[in-house]
Amino acid sequence: MTTEVQWSELQRDPKSVAALADQGDVRVRRRDGAALLLTRVDRAAATADGAVVAARALRNLLAHLPEAAWGAAARSLIDEFPWADALPEADRRQFVADFARAFSASAEIGQWALLDQTIREWRSTAAIHADPELAANLTRPIDDDFGTIPAPTEA
Repeated sequence: MTTEVQWSELQRDPKSVAALADQGDVRVRRRDGAALLLTRVDRAAATADGAVVAARALRNLLAHLPEAAWGAAARSLIDEFPWADALPEADRRQFVADFARAFSASAEIGQWALLDQTIREWRSTAAIHADPELAANLTRPIDDDFGTIPAPTEA
């Protein structure tokens, strides 16, 4: 359960806000910025540990499944990302492998940007495959000389 308080309440009465944090997470609203989340270290550690265990379990599950069962597991994951249907079969398999690796790495380091980037990049790849004309333009050989590349300018 998450309780919400204003920044001024945290400043005015930090002990009661800390007592709320003992019961659950506290979202601290601020007028001049994004809300903050106040949580106890033991809960944050348990969440991080749980994510690592889940990531390792997924990685190991996929690594030890026979080929036929791997396909079923991959389809289950792809059901969560309907855009993956636009990917060719080989790319779907690679997406599942990349997802499992990024999930595991993100959980291990406690930074989820890697998993987010992996999903974003594969979704963009699916969008390209969904547009045959765009896919053809991006995969055709480049035969033209596009001239001299200008030197970068200072920003």
